[in-house]
Amino acid sequence: MYMHTQTMLAKCLQLTKGVETVVSEGWPDDPATLNDVRTIVLYSSPGAEFLLDGPGSAPLHQLMRKGVGLVTIHWASAVREKNLDRLGERWMDYLGGSWVSNYGLSTDTAMLKQLVADHPVCRGWEEYKLFDEYYLKPVIKAGTPLLQVTTKGEEVTVGWIYERDDNGRAYATTLGHFYKNFQVEAFRRTIVNAILWSAYVEVPPEGAPVNLTESELQLPAKP
Repeated sequence: MYMHTQTMLAKCLQLTKGVETVVSEGWPDDPATLNDVRTIVLYSSPGAEFLLDGPGSAPLHQLMRKGVGLVTIHWASAVREKNLDRLGERWMDYLGGSWVSNYGLSTDTAMLKQLVADHPVCRGWEEYKLFDEYYLKPVIKAGTPLLQVTTKGEEVTVGWIYERDDNGRAYATTLGHFYKNFQVEAFRRTIVNAILWSAYVEVPPEGAPVNLTESELQLPAKP
């Protein structure tokens, strides 16, 4: 599902003039793939371990210091609790915060609230009810909470933005457990807006175009 979703998001991004996308299963083997990269989007298992313990660790650090953006979706916005002391500081330096796996979950329907309604990520969509797996007790170190739900009696940040000192922009969301949410226009637009914003691409006042065909939005058949 992760790879299909990334391919679908890439198609949405290509609807914005001048945007080029590359979808890679894992860190690219060819370093040239990252030439002129403006932002990196990760939808995977916990991003801290995936990136910082993987072959991309050193080049990622160089890219972050050059101001390249970073967007993480759902579990990719996390660091495992057992690795928090080892990886957490560097990870949050890139992302502004993290969910620590596993500080708690709630599968629920909740109103998705915009905490900074005039931010470019929030363009072109209104608050709505969303059924998702919510990650409780995210740790926001330097980021700014942007999206919030109330579940299990708690107000929970489910999306945040971070503008680093190196001029890089990061957006992290813990949303995205169920693929059917990506079939919702407002949900897709939020993430595509965030990717564009992280790459310093102007987000239109009406939000990014994300209109795909029904077949493009369908999950492929199970093998």
